[in-house]
Amino acid sequence: MKHPDFFSTIEVIKVQDPLSSALGTFENGEYTLSYLDVVKAAGHSCPTVAGAYIMTLMALKALYPNERAVRGGIKVAFKESQEEGVAGVIGNVISHITGATDKSGFKGLQGKFARHSLMAFHENINASARFIRVDNGKVVNVTYNPSAVLPNPDMQIIMNKMKEAAASPNEIKEFGVLWQERVKRIFENLNSVVRVEEV
Repeated sequence: MKHPDFFSTIEVIKVQDPLSSALGTFENGEYTLSYLDVVKAAGHSCPTVAGAYIMTLMALKALYPNERAVRGGIKVAFKESQEEGVAGVIGNVISHITGATDKSGFKGLQGKFARHSLMAFHENINASARFIRVDNGKVVNVTYNPSAVLPNPDMQIIMNKMKEAAASPNEIKEFGVLWQERVKRIFENLNSVVRVEEV
């Protein structure tokens, strides 16, 4: 499986999952989730998938500064509706990492470990997403704006050719390289694309 090298350089997210521990999946329920993991789940790498990963990484570091984030112990809220823009895509990535889901999620085991109703859309917040610790109510707002990292202008030229089925195989390959180069630059410029505020 070949992928861009920078995928393996991105900071991983460390979690402790009580359900995983109870079911004997991972010792103490401890494991890590990488950017490559969420790329596999999404099927691709793009500024939206990267943004969801970055927002979650930064939010969990703020909520759990000296410990692993508790998967299943985090609520997530979005300003947009689930059908609006890329909110649903971002929600899927964040759900993969945090375990939070809307009403469709896991209903629990003997009254514990429920994952449903931990994610909500169309909420009255002034941020891309809000993350809340269930155990102590600590809240952080996260705003993500990738527009600070502009795409290579050649991407638009090739994209126009692709729309008209006029791009050569080499141009299509170049487009993918330039696309991932922008994703890489987004990760390299976190201070420009993401803001975390405790509420």
